[in-house]
Amino acid sequence: MITTAFSYHKAGTVADALKLLAECGDDAKILAGGHSLIPAMKLRLNQPEHLIDISGISEIRYIRCEGNSLRVGAGATHADIANSSDVQSHMPMLAETAALIGDPAVRNKGTMGGVLAHADPAADYPAALLAADAEVVVQGPGGERIIALENFLLGLFDTDLAENEIIVEVRMNISPSNAKSTYQKFMQPASRYAIVGCAAMVTVDQGRISDAKVAFSSVAEKAFRAREVENALKGQEASEATIKAAVKNAVNGVEVLSDHFASSEYRGHLAKVYAERALKAVI
Repeated sequence: MITTAFSYHKAGTVADALKLLAECGDDAKILAGGHSLIPAMKLRLNQPEHLIDISGISEIRYIRCEGNSLRVGAGATHADIANSSDVQSHMPMLAETAALIGDPAVRNKGTMGGVLAHADPAADYPAALLAADAEVVVQGPGGERIIALENFLLGLFDTDLAENEIIVEVRMNISPSNAKSTYQKFMQPASRYAIVGCAAMVTVDQGRISDAKVAFSSVAEKAFRAREVENALKGQEASEATIKAAVKNAVNGVEVLSDHFASSEYRGHLAKVYAERALKAVI
């Protein structure tokens, strides 16, 4: 299928993109990597009159450390993130996550900002970023807003991003030297989207778990922190028995997704399996 007719605009800076958004109004869509938007346009699920291409904006394509903060520009590609020595050193599960996305063509073009703005529940980054307590920086006519990712993700393909704003950066604290982290997923073999994805970051002191963050993608309508699992781990002995007891709580109180890839019962089972795998990998 082909798209409906649209006007194409190439933004050179964030200021250009915001100006174009203001001029084009509600009939405009931002184009970053395009892996989600273009197929939706071909299926006529999305019919914007204007496309604003931000893929060439160099000011939002970076990865750097500032003090105790790791900062990833919204235009950084999955390949940039997977291959970054800063990410590998200071937030290894994020590099691990990026390397598992799609295929080389997708990784070389798709961007972190595009993934978060699209808010597909099957996307990989949200789980890893929630486990890292990440914040999303957005920019609009009124200036900059910094939003905790947990508050940014509202639901199925729904975020706190206003129509006249764009994501410019994702921030997270550098993980402590004694923290271990990983992202594990059960993937659909053709698309490599997660059927279930689990991120875990755990700190062990003198044989006991002093801190634990566990988050899931592709289990519910939005990525979420598994607080009951975390609470069951904290203060306990770092052992297989502790893990097995904690993961029983993985989907408590969660409305688990059901689709043509997995029923809610099977997906709920997988969530426990992959939480156990992720936690065993880091404890």
